[in-house]
Amino acid sequence: MQSLKILLLGTAIGLAVALPATASSSAWYNSEGGKVRLVTSGKPDDAGRIQGVLDIALKPGWKTYWRDPGDAGVPPQLDISASTNIADATLSFPAPQRHDDGYGKWAGYNYPVSLPVTFTLATPDQPAVIDADIFLGICETICIPVQTRLSVDPASDPDNADDAALVKASFTALPAPAKPDFGVKVLPGDHETLVVEASFPGDPQAADFFVAGERDYVFGTSSREEKDGRLIFTVPILDRPSTTPTDGGLHYTLTSSAGAVEGLLPFP
Repeated sequence: MQSLKILLLGTAIGLAVALPATASSSAWYNSEGGKVRLVTSGKPDDAGRIQGVLDIALKPGWKTYWRDPGDAGVPPQLDISASTNIADATLSFPAPQRHDDGYGKWAGYNYPVSLPVTFTLATPDQPAVIDADIFLGICETICIPVQTRLSVDPASDPDNADDAALVKASFTALPAPAKPDFGVKVLPGDHETLVVEASFPGDPQAADFFVAGERDYVFGTSSREEKDGRLIFTVPILDRPSTTPTDGGLHYTLTSSAGAVEGLLPFP
């Protein structure tokens, strides 16, 4: 981590385990800067997927991070390998905000946030228990790495209306899929920059572009230029893999005064 002090408290913070709750949510795990829990909608759908959220209740003045934190920070991570009948878990992210707090430039949230999670059952018609090892940064001027296990039996309270409402609202609040009139297209660049042109509704001054460094790509903070009615974002490529991947792409989010969209960019 650059420009941000890290308080490494090891097992004092990292190995505590939140006990299961009698609901379709886990117990809260408390840390200095806030608390976290895992909430599910209870019942799987016909495809064997359970929707949930990693619910992060930050105290005032504290923050946590998007999928790519920027200059400094710890991106949220979730490991479900200890679970029963859970084959996969995918985190999704609300639109982030860009911040410069004097310690570093970062993308994330300085308010309570719920990160949607989609759990996929290994065998859809069999019971499942979620034992999720969570790792994330909750930071003020120091960053406390929060590491704990959150446990949920989704079938223990499958009709909990409050849990279902929180999960539904969190998925509804995600950025919409990008489309031709609200999204980005890649422009010619070079080996050291990613250049995109943004299309969006609303005020150009309110637009911002976030791209996540994945598959050994590392990006710097984007710069913006308005030229002939076009908004161009240029992002430094600080590091890249030795071989360009041929599958998948880079997650991006484009925000504007009219909302946010997300999509995948081809690897530069």
